[in-house]
Amino acid sequence: MPFTPTIAEELNILARYNLDTTQEGVKVHSSAEPEVIAAAQRLFDKGLITQADGGYLTDLGRTAAGHAQDLLLIVRG
Repeated sequence: MPFTPTIAEELNILARYNLDTTQEGVKVHSSAEPEVIAAAQRLFDKGLITQADGGYLTDLGRTAAGHAQDLLLIVRG
């Protein structure tokens, strides 16, 4: 199954997190593109982030973000 645009938006948000610290979150502003706002909501609904507009990664989200960021490193070569 290929990445859909909705999955790609979720991965893009996960890629923005700094995994070197748990003290730094991400904020998706209300002026962001609707697709980005919806992706953040889906990540929240899945239990990967602490707030519907970003916040911090949960334990599961930290694992997912790590995999997403590793995948980006691999495919970017």
